[in-house]
Parts: sequence; C-alpha cells; structure tokens
Amino acid sequence: MTIDLDVPADAEIVIEGLIDPEKLEPEAPFGESNGYVALEAFNMPMQITAITHRRNPVFASIISQVTPSESSLVKKVAYEPMYLAHLRDTLSIKGVKRVAMHEPLTNLRPVIFVQYAAGTPRTEVWRGLHGAGSLNAIAGKILIAVSEDIDPDNLDAVMWSIGYRCNPVEDVQISPYHGGVQGAQYGDRGLGSKLLIDATMKGPMAPLALPKKEFMERAQALWSQLGLPPISVKQPWHGYSLGDWTERWDTWAERAVSGQWEETGRETLARQRAGLKPETPGAQGEANEAAAVRLS
Repeated sequence: MTIDLDVPADAEIVIEGLIDPEKLEPEAPFGESNGYVALEAFNMPMQITAITHRRNPVFASIISQVTPSESSLVKKVAYEPMYLAHLRDTLSIKGVKRVAMHEPLTNLRPVIFVQYAAGTPRTEVWRGLHGAGSLNAIAGKILIAVSEDIDPDNLDAVMWSIGYRCNPVEDVQISPYHGGVQGAQYGDRGLGSKLLIDATMKGPMAPLALPKKEFMERAQALWSQLGLPPISVKQPWHGYSLGDWTERWDTWAERAVSGQWEETGRETLARQRAGLKPETPGAQGEANEAAAVRLS
C-alpha cells in the first residue's frame, strides 16, 4: 500500500495514486453519453503509485456513448423509480402514475415525462412538473405532463397530446436559473432553464378515432390465421372513450356495423333544426330544442 487509506476487502482491483490540483493536462476528445464528442479540455491527471488486485480479477466495463447504451440502460431502471417515489411518496403529489425518461440520443436526463391519472387537479400536475424539475439540477430540461392514456415511450402519442391538449399560453412555463444539463460546458449562454408543458386532458374529450378493441383484436386474429408476418402493436392501437360520448352514438355505431344505417338516417332527419350555425355541437342543438319546447 502506498496510500494510507482503507479499501474494500472484496475489491477486485485497487489503483492508488496522487492528484495535484495545481496541475492540469489536456484530456483527449472522447465520445460522451450526451450524443456529442467531449472535446479536449484540461483536467487533473493522476500519478499512479501502485496497482494491486485479486487473483484473476474481474474488470467490469460498460459502453457509455450515444444512447441508448449500457450506462443509460443501467441508469434508467434506477432513475425512473427514484423520480416516481420522490413525487408520489416524498412530495405526496396526487395522481402520478409513472415517470419516464427519454433515452435515445438524449441520455435520460434532459427530457422527462410525468404521467397522471384522469381527473388529476391541475395544481398537482404543476407541482409534479416542478418537483421533477428540481430533484436533480442537471436533469429535466424539458418536462412534459401527459394523461394516463398516453404512453410516454411513444413520442407520436406525446406529440399528439401536446398538439391537441395543450394551449401554450396557459399550459407552458419556463423556469429560469437552473444548472445546465450534461454537455452545457460547451455552450456560453449562461445559466440553464427548464421548459414545463402540461399536455394532460383538461376535461372530457371525444374518443380516439380508431375501431374499438374488439374489432382490432379480431383483425389481429385474422392476420395470424392468414399466416402474414408478425405485427408489432404500438399504443394507441384501438379506440377508447375519453369521456365525451353518449349512448345514442353507441347505438348509431352498432347500427352502422350491422347495416341498419337507414334507421339512424331517419332519426337525424327528424332532428333537423333551423336557426343554428354550421358545426353547432349536437348537445347545444338539443339544449336549444328543449328550450324552444319549454317556451312553447
């Protein structure tokens, strides 16, 4: 031993040495997990004084460059449960279902998704976004809240949610004065900031415009029976209700499937109304109709 420090008795390899904080030397460019090459920079070298090891030591190495990589996969299984526990158990935020961290190219930390149960109060949505953004200074440059029907691992679904469930003037916040994400040392734009987006449902919405699950499952079975190449299902792959729906429309859908569409046509013909603007919602038209009956 050349350094008077204890080391774990079961250590595979022990490298001893001295670091002079007054002396720096260039560190060559190398691939970094943020997706860019870390350019040459002066850092503190270590003067090795001794190397000891067990017989036939095991040297564990991982590849950490453009993600996904071995290092990001190891971090993902730890980070996501840690963030979920922080929001749900430490901060007691209601409605949090899942925390997902985007991995390909971005290396987990810059982009974080927080998934909420339907009906979660907006105060809890924002508390969760700020809580996720403040747990780690270099994590959470972009934080996006989605509802439980959105799979945060499906960026198409996330973008759909942002496109149709988010009003930027009300649902976007920028939080200033945060530490920069990994790789920020290569920029010169001062302190970092965080972009918070609430892309959750703000109330009942129309169903997803795909066939119901029963029809899609039947299509899957037929596909398999025909011996066609296996298909990979990506969420969302079938229609589902989002709260704004009536039994009447279910009846109409059943008639369309069974070929009884003419009966629906007779009903809609009987409901013709004057004095309405095009695209007036059906519920509003019914309300006007009911009011007219009362007045008469």
